[in-house]
Amino acid sequence: QVHLAESGGGPVQIGATLRVSCEASGRSFSSGVMGWFRQAPGKEREFVAAIRRADGGTSYARSVRGRFTIRRDNAKNTVYLQMNGLTSEDTAVYYCAATTRTLIMGVVAREDVYDYWGQGTQVTVSS
Repeated sequence: QVHLAESGGGPVQIGATLRVSCEASGRSFSSGVMGWFRQAPGKEREFVAAIRRADGGTSYARSVRGRFTIRRDNAKNTVYLQMNGLTSEDTAVYYCAATTRTLIMGVVAREDVYDYWGQGTQVTVSS
């Protein structure tokens, strides 16, 4: 079993920078994928970014590409999402997800490939 704990969310102003973190604990795994999804009020949960633990391969949603950066620290079992140039459209609960399975990057945007989910951290962007 893998437990995921997100942190770093909060209220920020438009244009601000924020970093959210996700620490994995429990079962140790060196492969697999960790990802970020988000759910805005009244909307479906959507893919944001993912990173493969073994080789650092990444994938981003088109809406965040160039503004958000995902990176991992395997020694700390932690994945980070650096968010720059935040807009009100980025307001959402951000969820961390993980799987120990090796995936091709073409499927990492699908929720059903992840086995573990965190409780989420709220990010609120306002003027």
